[in-house]
Amino acid sequence: MRTLLNLAHCHGAVLGTSWQLVLATLQHLVWILGLKPGLGGALKPGRAVGGPSTVLTTAVMTDLPIISNVLSRLFESSQYLDDVSLHHLINALCSLSTEAMEMAYGNNKEPSLFAVAKLLETGLVNMDRIEILWRPLTGHLLEVCQHPNSRMREWGAEALTALIKAGLAYKHDPPLIHNQRVQLLLLSPLKELSNVLHADIRQKQLESVLQILQSQGDSLGPGWPLVLGVIGAIRNDQGESLIRTAFQCLQLVVTDFLPAMPCTCLQIVDLGREEAALQQQARERGQTLSRPFHPAPPFDCLWLCLYAKLGQLCVDLRPAVRKSAGQTLFSTIAAHGTLLQQATWHVVVWKVLFHLLDCVRRSSTTADKEKIESGGGNILIHHSRDTAEKQWAETWVLTLAGAWEVLLDHIQSAALSKNNEVSLAALKSFQEILQIVTPARDSDRPGVGSGDALSSLGVPPVLIDSLSATGPGRPLVRSDSLVERLTRYNGAELQVPPPGEESALEDSALWWSAWNTWFRTGTDSTRPPPPPASTAAAAAAASEKHSFVPSQPFLTALIQIFPALYQHIKAGFSMDDLRKLGVILHGAVSVPISSDASPFILPSYTEAVLTSLQEAVLTALDVLQKSGPKVVLSGPKVVPFCFLSVVYW
Repeated sequence: MRTLLNLAHCHGAVLGTSWQLVLATLQHLVWILGLKPGLGGALKPGRAVGGPSTVLTTAVMTDLPIISNVLSRLFESSQYLDDVSLHHLINALCSLSTEAMEMAYGNNKEPSLFAVAKLLETGLVNMDRIEILWRPLTGHLLEVCQHPNSRMREWGAEALTALIKAGLAYKHDPPLIHNQRVQLLLLSPLKELSNVLHADIRQKQLESVLQILQSQGDSLGPGWPLVLGVIGAIRNDQGESLIRTAFQCLQLVVTDFLPAMPCTCLQIVDLGREEAALQQQARERGQTLSRPFHPAPPFDCLWLCLYAKLGQLCVDLRPAVRKSAGQTLFSTIAAHGTLLQQATWHVVVWKVLFHLLDCVRRSSTTADKEKIESGGGNILIHHSRDTAEKQWAETWVLTLAGAWEVLLDHIQSAALSKNNEVSLAALKSFQEILQIVTPARDSDRPGVGSGDALSSLGVPPVLIDSLSATGPGRPLVRSDSLVERLTRYNGAELQVPPPGEESALEDSALWWSAWNTWFRTGTDSTRPPPPPASTAAAAAAASEKHSFVPSQPFLTALIQIFPALYQHIKAGFSMDDLRKLGVILHGAVSVPISSDASPFILPSYTEAVLTSLQEAVLTALDVLQKSGPKVVLSGPKVVPFCFLSVVYW
């Protein structure tokens, strides 16, 4: 046996196909000696040496470590073989491993792992020639990973993942971050493991991905799509352990490596195909989209991809996932929506938000009404959420509220635009939105609509006409309230409150969001300029920043919104809100009139008329003065406020 080992060690370059006979003999020797593969493919004694053996003598047992080292040195010396001889060695090991795999089918005995272990050992010492041996080596190990024998495939996965990690850690020339071809070559077998159905192999795959991220995440570069593909290949039916490991990998990617990832790692939305589908839906509804969708810039496409994926999670079958996804979607749009271009916002509203509302509405109207039994253990389900219909109703409410906030934020951004046409259009949209929902307390009175309600408070007809539904932007009147919708979808469990208490569950939260948007818009547009700067540079910067002065039509439209908005929030209008209103009204009338517009706005010396802005301000004060008893404000507080405001202006 020593002669055979010396022959292979010294003359391996000329053995050629004879490697098959040499390796078969060494495999038989390993089986007799009871050597088992260990770390890095090295063979270690695997049998207990305390009792007598019918095959091995005591002298041989003491020589086992020496024999193991000699075998390891034999395969370590493969680094000195030429490329052709190295291929002969690898082919012989693969052939020997194939025979061991065939013998392991339907056999409960432990298979021979000699060839797999030595393939690993040979690959580790030949990393400088990775492109020569990688494909045949990893191709065979992928076959081993699919073997039904658990011990066989376990070592196949161990050898394959160890080679991948060693290949990524090896100092290549040029480095892997600048050598896309070699990096993809190394990571491709890891991605191929996703096609293996055995859970233990997938677990080993994800554990290796986690280790690669921890050690080589900063230098993956072009290999990121393959790594993310491995993480994303996990499905819900593959067990909790795999999902947890995949989530750990994804969490590490998000927290540590997002800045290092190329933008191409996110899937780009196919806008053309979605446009055709949306146009078809519009035609089926008898509508025509007034403006075609244009492909968004690459940066915006990344955000659209993220919003689309979150939108899909918002209609997940699991209520907790839907709630978390909805909160994440709307908070992300609110925080980063200003980064999007104007055309992209059109896509967000039509393709993400409206599409999400359609999906939630369909799921809510077709949800099961059967009662859901309590979960295992001590988990109890509240009676307001004990059916799928009630859970989808909650999702519907959250989606409506989130879409409302996004819409208001978009209107605020447009209203503060320095382009007069854009800002006025935003305020007009705000006015039309106020007519979408008619308060239940007003609609209960026959023949009294929103216009009649404003007329009863003394609002001039010219202001009511400006809020009327005319033109192509006709508002969609909703005849039912939020309480009525919840009652309809929750059955008898949720009762409509008495008329005097309906505001507790009405759409007040949505309208208070509208009030906050109106207040922020008014505050930003009527804020006075800062005091003069001390330096010339600071003065130039301040002048450039505050050079925009809102026009009188803009301020007039802004103040005209308040009477209609006040009808939705007057039940909770407090003194703090009254002070906020005073700030806006005072700021609006304090804005100077440009010299170009003054001849058309200011009256002559012989006329005693008010400007449109002054009329709107006085109308707002008159609405406050004539408020009904439901208002939180008391009369003695409102009247002095209105009187002092008029005297001051």
